[in-house]
Amino acid sequence: MVTIRQERRADAAAREALLDVSYGPSRFTKASERLREGARPADGLSFAAVEGGRFVGTVRLWLVTAGPGRSALLLGPLAVHPDCRNRGIGSALVRRAIDKARLLGHRAVLLVGDAAYYDRFGFSAAKTGRLRLPGRCERHRLLALELVPGALEGARGLIAACGQPQPKTNLAPLVAAMRRGSQIARAA
Repeated sequence: MVTIRQERRADAAAREALLDVSYGPSRFTKASERLREGARPADGLSFAAVEGGRFVGTVRLWLVTAGPGRSALLLGPLAVHPDCRNRGIGSALVRRAIDKARLLGHRAVLLVGDAAYYDRFGFSAAKTGRLRLPGRCERHRLLALELVPGALEGARGLIAACGQPQPKTNLAPLVAAMRRGSQIARAA
């Protein structure tokens, strides 16, 4: 049985491995990745699908602006392990993410994806014609869902990241250890 739950800090390695299997190295070249770089997902909006203790799916939402002064979320990446696809896990993850975003009072969700897949959740390109991403993106793949009717009315301009930065790793202990090792090597 698959369980959809909040992502945990301990899930990071399994999530990254799943994204590597699902998208390969090209995932780092996508325009939507520019918006996620150096940021952490919106609070309470990262979900994992787990089956028998195995991490089999992920989706996260990120704070962005849909043009100047208009807040929104960016959904992605959505990934399900290849041997678990076509079982409704991706749909369950998206529905959980949308429901939680609505509950938390967010007004709109954007994503870059296949309209044939995402239209079942209410996403379309109808409100994204005047929005653009940093970098290359096939225009018809930029989709939106208004959680509050009219939230994207008149939205235009660059979609930009506005979330909290990812905490920086403290490298001082590593640098100090490397210096100690270098001094020991010279003394020998």
